[in-house]
Amino acid sequence: MPREFTRAERVSDAVQQELAVLIRDNVRDPRVGMLSVTDVDISRDLAYAKIHISFVGERSQDEIDQGIAALNGASGYLRKLLASSIKLRITPKLTFLFDESGRRGQHLSALIDLAVSKEAPAAAETDSKES
Repeated sequence: MPREFTRAERVSDAVQQELAVLIRDNVRDPRVGMLSVTDVDISRDLAYAKIHISFVGERSQDEIDQGIAALNGASGYLRKLLASSIKLRITPKLTFLFDESGRRGQHLSALIDLAVSKEAPAAAETDSKES
């Protein structure tokens, strides 16, 4: 019977949970603020990890870039903390990336709401003409 999850997927989930706690408790840089670790992609050899994050609240692109730069600057420190909390032979090298999916989702939802609101008066006119 094959395994349901690969080792990389299990390590990815553990790293995601642990990094969320470590960033919240140990990173004091004001450029980072509140964030959410949305996904972790780990290489098959577990040597590299791409950490996808999204920031809580509205931020400009410049603030996002500064926050990502601060996290990438603290990646060595976070890697050391991660090594002490998760026992792995190799602790992955961390690279932080901004996750655009939340922003895109909000934008698409706003477009759909706009289209529905424009469609509602047209549908009401059609119904009144048919009567």
